[in-house]
Amino acid sequence: MASVQGHNSINRVLDIDGKLVGTMPEFARNPDELLKLYRALVLTRTFDTKAVALQRTGRLGTYASSLGQEAVSVGAAAAMQPDDVFLPSFREHGGQLWRGVTLKELFLYWGGDERGNDFAGPRGDFPNCVPVGSHPPHAVGVALAFRLRGEPRASVCVIGDGATSKGDFAEALNMAGVWQVPAVFLINSNAWAISVPRAKQSAAKTLAQKAVAAGIPGEQVDGNDVIAVRAVMERALAQARQGHGPSLIEAVTYRLCDHTTSDDASRYRDDAEVSRHWPAEPLVRLRNLLTAAGHWDKDKEEALLHKCSNAVEQAAQEYLATPPQPVAANFDYTYAETPAELAEQRETAIALAQGAA
Repeated sequence: MASVQGHNSINRVLDIDGKLVGTMPEFARNPDELLKLYRALVLTRTFDTKAVALQRTGRLGTYASSLGQEAVSVGAAAAMQPDDVFLPSFREHGGQLWRGVTLKELFLYWGGDERGNDFAGPRGDFPNCVPVGSHPPHAVGVALAFRLRGEPRASVCVIGDGATSKGDFAEALNMAGVWQVPAVFLINSNAWAISVPRAKQSAAKTLAQKAVAAGIPGEQVDGNDVIAVRAVMERALAQARQGHGPSLIEAVTYRLCDHTTSDDASRYRDDAEVSRHWPAEPLVRLRNLLTAAGHWDKDKEEALLHKCSNAVEQAAQEYLATPPQPVAANFDYTYAETPAELAEQRETAIALAQGAA
């Protein structure tokens, strides 16, 4: 792992061309592990492309793309144990897929169907947190429960750089340090909080140094280097599970897309800025490494793209064919025992729905 000196010190294994700039972590010496990471990155981007297409044609709700940022969540999830708990923001599709959330479930969620949060796989993981920065306190609570029970588990909370400007984040980091809980806070530092650039959010040289005030370790990692992200997260999680407290990791990446499909980023940043960041994107970087080492070629790439495309298309069709929930579902999962006034409204809603049908 190389610590590259410049404006900041940042953990990095590969340069933007996929060439080694430091010592490979142990897991990365196994080609199968690298291939698994690469396949996860490609599946994530394939899903992302289809989700945007569905939204643009009115078949999916407002969607937050992860274009160019796939390595952050994939690297983090790859470092986790199955019984750790993942608390994602709204751009961690790759990490959710790695942890066992299905493609169909992701489509359902972004289509406005809450059944998409009823994960078949990681039952303890939290749903997407759309409010900015409101879930770091939840991560502290989860990790505190692990500490009190004496369980060697950890929580992983992913937030955007804009969330580090929220009081919830500061309070969560402070209490995580005080209570020494097994939590890792991962900042997807993609340079933009919707239309607000990083420079107008904080005068701190790095967001990782916000850990200092909380009395916990903080470091930066190249968020487009999936190997480095996984290695840094593995180290932080091992420390957490061993009772050595929380950490803050800033994964430095760039948002190549609009903030969401309801955003037009061209109104506040120019194309030249975005173009400068494309050469550093994570998929090409890892593919170059694999190709140079003789583990990847054009035929394997085409086969993978075909496999991912088929899987995503099948999931999309299953999502589109899923009947909507009945109107009564709006009432059935709010209270253990439905209050009388809501019971009356429920019956009215059902009658109106039947009449409309």
